[in-house]
Amino acid sequence: MGLLLSWLVMSAAFWLTSEILPGFRVKGFRGAVLVAAVFGIISWLIGWLLFGLIGVASLGIGFLLAFLTRWLVNAILLKVTDSVSSNLSIRDFRTALLGALLLSLLSTIGQAVLSFLT
Repeated sequence: MGLLLSWLVMSAAFWLTSEILPGFRVKGFRGAVLVAAVFGIISWLIGWLLFGLIGVASLGIGFLLAFLTRWLVNAILLKVTDSVSSNLSIRDFRTALLGALLLSLLSTIGQAVLSFLT
């Protein structure tokens, strides 16, 4: 049940981000559910690899500043998700960076509310 609730929270975060951030578009809530699934799969498949590559390429600084590295990785993963999904449209990388930040904020708030209610 936890996975389904996390997926629902992430879907809501995608939908809300598309409502707030210009240049970040999701085709309705159903599209947000599909985009959250695609993003989750891509993140699971290559997110750890990108994090490790950036950490090594930056001579370890990426590991020390893991929060910045994770933010950058999420923006890259958003652009990859944009390229493989017709339900998501992101104008440019700057919008992807802002979207990654807003998605993280909204999903963290959603998860906190969910854990408070259960």
